[in-house]
Amino acid sequence: MSFSMKVKSEIIEVYSDKTEKISLLSAYIRNNAVITKDSILINTENIEISKYIFNLLNELYSVAPIITIRKSFNFKKSLSYLLRITNKLNLILKDLSLINSDGYFINIPREYIYEDDEDKKAYLRGLFLATGSINDPKTSRYHLEFFIDDYEYALFICELLDDYSLNSKLIERNNGFMVYIKESEKISDFLKILKSFNAVLYYEDIKAYREQKNLINRLNNCEQANVEKTINSALEQVKYIELIENTIGLDAIDEKLREAAIYRKKYREVSLSELSKIISLECDTNITKSGLNHRMRKLKEIAESLKK
Repeated sequence: MSFSMKVKSEIIEVYSDKTEKISLLSAYIRNNAVITKDSILINTENIEISKYIFNLLNELYSVAPIITIRKSFNFKKSLSYLLRITNKLNLILKDLSLINSDGYFINIPREYIYEDDEDKKAYLRGLFLATGSINDPKTSRYHLEFFIDDYEYALFICELLDDYSLNSKLIERNNGFMVYIKESEKISDFLKILKSFNAVLYYEDIKAYREQKNLINRLNNCEQANVEKTINSALEQVKYIELIENTIGLDAIDEKLREAAIYRKKYREVSLSELSKIISLECDTNITKSGLNHRMRKLKEIAESLKK
């Protein structure tokens, strides 16, 4: 089962009062039904959603849609469930704010459908059931989208989403419009609005894991960069020392500089901090990283003067 279907399966279990059910059904039929003069046709490939919509219609309007099971014409070879409503059409469509008193289609529902905050959340649940899709954060990038058939209605959906500061975006597609959200925190907030709390926990766990993994990768990259920087710096110091050795010989320089030069050649890949500890231990002396760095600068100055 896809992550989208897991979310949908969870939100059809959310408790709703009568007005919330009307709001949800309004969004679902608006986005997933064909309305004709004598019928409302609702098609879905999910049997649980078809049962849920059937029960809502029966509970709210005492209507029992005719259900037809068909094989889907796609590569999945799955079944689809067609709900046909032929009774009380005007009552249902007016109550759901899909037609006006004259029987004409209403593109944007009346305010009573989404005015109350819980009704608005229910409307978004119905929208997601009908046309929503969300990527599994474990396998893909963060992405939530709704496919909308009309520009004005797509703007309306963006406004509903942005009432919750979800920062939705709108893009035109060949046969419609896509409203989408890409920010992981905003998608998580949307799942909370849907009251899909199991999905929220799963989403947050995966998000935390990915963020931790990215942090570890960044730290490893930073550590690797530091190691490479240390090695490059040490090899550069060895070059200066070898120039001095091949030109005037190490016996020609100060005893402390000679000591630093010998140990740098011997331990070519350690940091100055590690090298200062090695010298202090093996020579029974005390030299700090700062003191050793000062000697290396002196060796560099000598090498550069020899170059000239």
